[in-house]
Amino acid sequence: MKTYRILFVCLGNICRSPMGEFVLRHRAEEAGVGHRIHTDSAGTSGWHDGENMHQGTQQILAQQGMDNTGFTSSKVKRSDIDHYDYILAMDDNNLRDLEKLFGKHPEKLFKLTDLIPDSGYDHVPDPWYTGDFDETFRLVDSASMALLKKLDLV
Repeated sequence: MKTYRILFVCLGNICRSPMGEFVLRHRAEEAGVGHRIHTDSAGTSGWHDGENMHQGTQQILAQQGMDNTGFTSSKVKRSDIDHYDYILAMDDNNLRDLEKLFGKHPEKLFKLTDLIPDSGYDHVPDPWYTGDFDETFRLVDSASMALLKKLDLV
């Protein structure tokens, strides 16, 4: 049985991408396929390397009964393109930065919202700026479930 390695990427790796990392991990565990999914996250900027996730992300995960421990922010590495099966960007700027680093790989490198085309969103809004961690959670959760379906795990 194949194990999938998924990397979520945003700008600073403290709000959106760690939310993706922990939500997908939780949803995979709930579906009984946690052993087939390895999640991680990174930022394109490295501005918050070594920090914990944003308090708002911690709070929304805790409210949803999801683990939020054991996280440390880090920056995307060149080797990530070879290590992960899917690299999911939160917005166009993240995708552009990743394509500069890795080249175009549409089969494995795309925006998270591409998984939920009927959502009305073309990116995951950054709650660092919007303050709306609930909105971000809804999108990340919906896309996580769509990814599990795409991988035939639910």
